Amino acid sequence: MTLDDLRFFSAVCKAGSLSAVARDMDCTQSAVSQHVKRLERELGLSLLERHPRGVVPTQAGHLLWMAVDEGLGSIDRALRDIDDLVRGDGGSVRITTGATTVRHFMSDAVVDFRRRFPQVSLEFETENSSRGCCGAVAAGRVDLAWITMGEPVRGIEQRPVVELPWVLAVSADHPLAANPSIAPADLEGIRIVGLPGNSTSRSHLDHWLRESGIRAVFDTSVADWDTAILLAELGLGCALVPALPGWLGPGHAGLRLVPLPALPPLGAGWAVRRWDALSPLARTFADTVARHCARRPAAAHGSPGADRG
Repeated sequence: MTLDDLRFFSAVCKAGSLSAVARDMDCTQSAVSQHVKRLERELGLSLLERHPRGVVPTQAGHLLWMAVDEGLGSIDRALRDIDDLVRGDGGSVRITTGATTVRHFMSDAVVDFRRRFPQVSLEFETENSSRGCCGAVAAGRVDLAWITMGEPVRGIEQRPVVELPWVLAVSADHPLAANPSIAPADLEGIRIVGLPGNSTSRSHLDHWLRESGIRAVFDTSVADWDTAILLAELGLGCALVPALPGWLGPGHAGLRLVPLPALPPLGAGWAVRRWDALSPLARTFADTVARHCARRPAAAHGSPGADRG
């Protein structure tokens, strides 16, 4: 049993396909299969069930996969730390985020951190969903993930940093633009620019709409919150979104973000494998972001009237 055997086995379990792993690893499907078969021979039982559309781990395979996935992440993190020591530079912090995170939540913190630690490399990796971000953390590719708080994820610790009130983003000439706030009944039947279907924020919103008995009509989904707000500002629909600091203020005179206090706020913050295992630099960066988020005035988080004037 080798480390490569375990890496290939874990990759196959995640992808559900030997051929997909062969493409990703730039090798033959036969080579991938040999890694799995070597593990099965050594353990004396089957680890994968073959199906017409791919493979899934057996009960034993699932147990091994969970242990391997956790172990490989720690090994990869250690190897990167060792590489930093060998290179003799200031080290690195690897962060995965959604498309809009750095601009809205980290820009001031990045400047602050780089001023204090100019030799440290900050490396950002973009994922399309909080689930993808957590996957990058679990796989050991990154130290920190900025996510929308959601259901617990096995092997991941979540730490909330900010709460984002929900708003209805509309153009300044929309009939609801002058309202001091939006009531649930105001949403009945209006057309809403849809948030990404696989996002935690969309799940949060859909659940609340169902519980409230509101029949909203969603237009074609967009890739991120920023795009939804931009379309609303251009008069191409309404958007139910968390209040993002970058869209508040006089720079968007044609936009109104009308609070929706009945909808519980959305939490955002950090996800890591283990807080007590973070490197000092990664912990410092996470704390720096949290500190700058806390410094924002209440209006910057979308309080009533924050976008007026």
